[in-house]
Amino acid sequence: MPNQDLIDALRAANAVQYGEFELSHGGTSDYYVDKYVFETNPDCLRLIAEAFADRLDGTKLAGVALGAVPLVAVTSAETDIPYVIVRKQRKEYGTGNLIEGDLKASEEVVVLEDIATTGQSAVDAVEALGEAGAVVDRVLVVVDRQEGAAENLAEIDVELESLVTADELLADRAGE
Repeated sequence: MPNQDLIDALRAANAVQYGEFELSHGGTSDYYVDKYVFETNPDCLRLIAEAFADRLDGTKLAGVALGAVPLVAVTSAETDIPYVIVRKQRKEYGTGNLIEGDLKASEEVVVLEDIATTGQSAVDAVEALGEAGAVVDRVLVVVDRQEGAAENLAEIDVELESLVTADELLADRAGE
């Protein structure tokens, strides 16, 4: 069942745009979901945090820098579950961390993401967390573009769960 309140909020915030767009993996699309629009909108953030909270069981959270940091922060505040931030590359100063925050060996972690297309960013985060000793078997994403992310994550035994799929988000384009 689609999360209609979230779909409506994403549309109202103008986070869903139509035209021709180049995507981060190099492909093109006739629609674009602008994560920075919905991640800076309090109504969208509130609905996302509530929806993520409904799917969590107390397992530590992780967010991929930069896009998922607002999502993991508001979800942590909503649930009182601590989180870590996964950098895309090791920082070259200070501690040189790839994982920021308190992470213990063998700790179970759920990765939160903004948008999944191929899932490569989530795969990289899961691998970095695994190298740090964490156990990850699930990624929660706001929007699954349904372009291979679930299959790519399944190859490393990780389940992708979305709040909204592209099919749901684009089901009624007449109102756009």
